[in-house]
Amino acid sequence: MAVTIKDVAKKAGVSPSTVSRVLSNHPRISVETSRKVKEIMEQLGYHPNIMAKSLVSKTTNSICIMLPKSAEELFSNFFFMELIRGIVTQASRLGYDVLISSGANEKEEVEAVSRLLNGRRVDGVILLYSRKDDPVIDFLYENGHHFVLIGRSERYPDTLSVDNDNVQASYDAAKHLISLGHERIGFVSGPPDLVFSKDRLKGFMDALNDAGLEMRPEWIVEGEFLQDSGYRAMSFFMNLPDRPTAIVLIDDVVSFGVLRSLHELKYKVPEDLCLVSFNNIPLSELSTPPLSSIDIGIYNLGYTASQLLIQSIENGNDKNYQKRQIIPHRLMIRESSMHSISKK
Repeated sequence: MAVTIKDVAKKAGVSPSTVSRVLSNHPRISVETSRKVKEIMEQLGYHPNIMAKSLVSKTTNSICIMLPKSAEELFSNFFFMELIRGIVTQASRLGYDVLISSGANEKEEVEAVSRLLNGRRVDGVILLYSRKDDPVIDFLYENGHHFVLIGRSERYPDTLSVDNDNVQASYDAAKHLISLGHERIGFVSGPPDLVFSKDRLKGFMDALNDAGLEMRPEWIVEGEFLQDSGYRAMSFFMNLPDRPTAIVLIDDVVSFGVLRSLHELKYKVPEDLCLVSFNNIPLSELSTPPLSSIDIGIYNLGYTASQLLIQSIENGNDKNYQKRQIIPHRLMIRESSMHSISKK
């Protein structure tokens, strides 16, 4: 026979309402009483009826992670897995379960979050991306749902978000290459509809402009966050009559494709081409050669996003906390960019 709240209350010597308050983390319950009741729950093997609790409290103690459309990109890129690890770790510590959802296109994404939120299966959503024009963000913002964006929204600058200073980070990457004497510097970007791709390109161009360097259109290549994008970019770059001597890359996984292509073409890094990338995933320092990369604090991005969303769910959006959290970045200099070049 299943253990009930009344069974827990009787053994703990408290009322059933006190047990309910312990389950809901009511602020008027003392630490001692809470500890005692939870010990009794564990002894008796009591598990609260989450569905019944949700009906009373109108919360689910669950949040949703909305994945990008491309499963190939997600599961081949350590960035997303580390981001999710940060989200799940903090959610678990705060007593929340995590549900993962996705959609094949924007319409399916909107339908998915609408079904989950309006069906009261989750209390809020974390978006792992920020697009320039995003109907998912439109839906969440206009309907007053709890959500946190990893990135930033150009349309809704006051939305809850966790991000890096991508303009400054990219500026720092380009500035490092400029300090080594490079004047012909290329850029391998991400999809143009993503806000951080735009921000990183801006930081890159600002650095070149401040140094009085030329930026040729053919030295900028757009792609996806896949090795193949880097591989194809090098086939293009290395066939230019006046090719770059250094390149800033949007993502470490893209850089691995670059390294593979350069190896096949018999070019050496950093002697023939210097590289600086983004994300500083563990494999970046194990590549050949070890890859210089901007560490953006991936785990902290996810951890902070989870914390911010749950804070919003439990306290509302009118509390005194910063709505836009910026995670610091740092440049990890390794062998791929340790080659100076004489300025002409």
